[in-house]
Parts: sequence; structure tokens; C-alpha cells
Amino acid sequence: MPDSNFTIAAVGDLHCTKASTAAVQALFGQLDPAVDVLVLCGDLTDYGLPEEAHVLARELTSLKMPIVATLGNHDFESGRQTEVAAILQEAGVLVLDGEAHEIGDVGFAGTKGFHGGFGRHTLEPWGEEATKRYVQEATNEAVKLGAALAKLRTAQRVAVLHYAPIVGTVLGEPLEIYCFLGTSRLEEPLNRCEVAAVFHGHAHHGTLEGSTAAGAPVYNVALPLLRAQPDQPGFRLVTLPRVARRDELAPAPAGSRA
Repeated sequence: MPDSNFTIAAVGDLHCTKASTAAVQALFGQLDPAVDVLVLCGDLTDYGLPEEAHVLARELTSLKMPIVATLGNHDFESGRQTEVAAILQEAGVLVLDGEAHEIGDVGFAGTKGFHGGFGRHTLEPWGEEATKRYVQEATNEAVKLGAALAKLRTAQRVAVLHYAPIVGTVLGEPLEIYCFLGTSRLEEPLNRCEVAAVFHGHAHHGTLEGSTAAGAPVYNVALPLLRAQPDQPGFRLVTLPRVARRDELAPAPAGSRA
């Protein structure tokens, strides 16, 4: 790939229904065809129904750039998330659930994530068995994210989530529901694996941008939040500079000067 920047357009929480054709067409009509990849951060359907997924898939097939996605809690609502994912995959969408995928010199790792709270308010696995299972679900999602990130050999790693990995991008939501908007357990693999950017949705009334403890930018791209901003397009655009692949960064020969 020639030296160039890499532009990501990201959005989540489309909540597509069987009657959303016109709204989806209007949204994707704003998308610059020069964008290198479209990232979709979950809640792509409203009730997780195949009929809703078909509406979205029809519009996605007209786009020419790669599309990377993860599902959200709404996509699981009817217990038909496997069908929803398959419909989107048939339309050419890379639906990530603990997987990694490279597009040019940028690698994408994604999973839905889960909730459980942030920082010292993160729920711990003690007490009732149901509480332990709940915490284990968040831990499993964090492990999936870390494993996917570790597979990438690209210099630029991008994480795609539905739930928030930091409290900074849920600020603005009612304090009482912070624990249901994400969990700090998702942040640990982001800090360990050195990511260039993190995208998530779910917090419709949160904050557009924050950062991990390691300094990686985190973008809340929930569509209701984006639409609430003056002069904000229906997508968050983030441009990454061209960086050599990790496997191109060979050590200097012995005796040479760095």
C-alpha cells in the first residue's frame, strides 16, 4: 500500500426496523465513497429480527468500501443473533465476535462486550452464583477482545465494540445506569495491546470522546449522540496515519546504528 492516510467512518445504534429503508438510505447517502472502511458498532437492528437485518443488508450491498461490524444487545433481543449476523455477512459485512481482520495496514478486532461497571465500582464475582455468571460474561468478552487484538500483526490496531470500555464516554447518561453501559474489564486488553482507536456505541446520551488509561482515543459513535451534535454528520470520521506493519519493523543488523 502506498503511503497514505486511512479514513474510518464509524456509527452504531442504527436500530433498523422493517420500516427503516428511507432512513437508512438517507444515512448512507451522507457517506463519502473515499472512506476506507465503514465500522458499525452494534444495535444494528431494533428487535434482533431477520426482517430488520434484511432491510439494512439491502442498503449495505450498495456500498463499495469494506464494512466491519459487531452486534449489540438489541441484535440479541429475539434470540436470533446468529441469523442476523449471517444476513449481514451475506451482504459482505465482516461481523466480528472475537475475531480479527486486516484491511490494508490496519487491523480490526471486535466483540460485543458487556456491562458491569467501571473502576472501583466494577462488579466483582462474589456472592450468588448468578452474580458470578454475570461477571464471567464480561470477563469472557474481554478475553475474546484481547485474543483478537493479539492476532493482529498490523502497526495500527482498531477495536470495535458495542459496550463502552471506559466511563469517560458514558458521561452524560444518568449515573444510575452507568453499570449497564459497559465495563472497565474491556479496557485491560486495550491498554495491553496498544490500540490506535476504539469505537463503541450503546450510550445514546454519553460523551463523544474519551481515552483509555494508556492514552488510546475512544469514540462513542451512537447515532442518537452524533445527531444531537450541531453540524455533526451521521458518522464519526477518524483518520489514521500510514504506519509500517509490525512485521516490517525488523531489528537493525548487529553492529549497525539505529
